[in-house]
Amino acid sequence: MADFDTAFPPVLTELHALPFDYADGEGMDFEPYDAFQPAGENASWIRAWTGNDDLDGAEYRVFGQDGTGGYAAFWLVRPGAALLEQPIVFFGSEGELGIVARNFADYLWLLAGGQGPYEAVAGYGRAPNAAFTEFAERHAPGAAKPAAEVLADAAAEFPTFEADIRALVR
Repeated sequence: MADFDTAFPPVLTELHALPFDYADGEGMDFEPYDAFQPAGENASWIRAWTGNDDLDGAEYRVFGQDGTGGYAAFWLVRPGAALLEQPIVFFGSEGELGIVARNFADYLWLLAGGQGPYEAVAGYGRAPNAAFTEFAERHAPGAAKPAAEVLADAAAEFPTFEADIRALVR
């Protein structure tokens, strides 16, 4: 298993400094990390999640989790593309699974719409978040769109993500 750099890009570090407020279940259920999960932990996680010991999780960079231990990650599916141009996915602790954004810019607008990775996959709508909206306006001004459109665009680009992952489950 190849190791990989766990350091965040500066913009992700800046994003994770913002308050992700659970608000007694009315906000975002997201606990941001300070660095990517190491390669060994990725391998252990994907093997446990799928029951498939042939996987090493090298195509994921886990950057946070929900309160039950479901993981949000960049999915390195676009060869040669920069990390922030890769899609973002969620693997829930109870089997929830989904693609939540086509890239980091879309992810910022998902957060601005009040939805974290778990809420996006679980289908929980939330009120827009002013702090995340301001962040998205600074870092992805040309990508503004409602959270529902972020999710629809991601699903349209990667329609087989969930089925492909479920096919790996043993």
